Amino acid sequence: MRRGPLLLAGIVALALLFGLWGAWQAFAPTSGNPQRQLADQQSELDGLRQQVSTLTRSDQISRDANRELQGTLAERDEEIAALRADVAFYERFVGSTAQRRGLTVHELRVQPRTDQGWHYTATLTQSLSRDAASVGTMRLSIEGTRDGRLETLDWTTLRQSDDAAGVAYSFKYFQQIEGDIVLPAGFQPLRVTVRLEPERGSAVERPFSWADVTPRSAPDA
Repeated sequence: MRRGPLLLAGIVALALLFGLWGAWQAFAPTSGNPQRQLADQQSELDGLRQQVSTLTRSDQISRDANRELQGTLAERDEEIAALRADVAFYERFVGSTAQRRGLTVHELRVQPRTDQGWHYTATLTQSLSRDAASVGTMRLSIEGTRDGRLETLDWTTLRQSDDAAGVAYSFKYFQQIEGDIVLPAGFQPLRVTVRLEPERGSAVERPFSWADVTPRSAPDA
């Protein structure tokens, strides 16, 4: 009579053991556990994402550095080209085989400052008289249109002063003269003339097209 309860208790105990073993298999952190595999995969995914983020930043830094280097190289190329042009320019006047020429305006550049203000740079040259300096004054005048009519602005108008004196120059081979002028509102410049008045000899004039002396990107006056 006692074997029955003992047998039943043994079966219950065995069932509990199998239940505990199944639960342990389901939740224990073993290599074959799906939850642990999911956690491992999530950790690996997070690590890969971090690597991609790091590599992306490194690639962007490399691109920015390369872009900056390319810009620096372009600036150096421009500087070298400008220096070569300067050397060729100077050799034309001081070289032993340079052709001698009288007083003239070698170049004129006009840059916008404001809507109506402009900055000019005139390069004057002479190599005919190498022992004496060329001395005198320079003035500008600008031809254009306003309200559909032709108009010429003289030096005093450009300088906005009735008693504006010419810009003095004194050089042996060449000299750059800079200054500012103002164009009236609504005036459309077409041509600018540089007039040199030396202390000795006749005046020298050289006209330039406005389009040739201003940057292509400059706005119309």
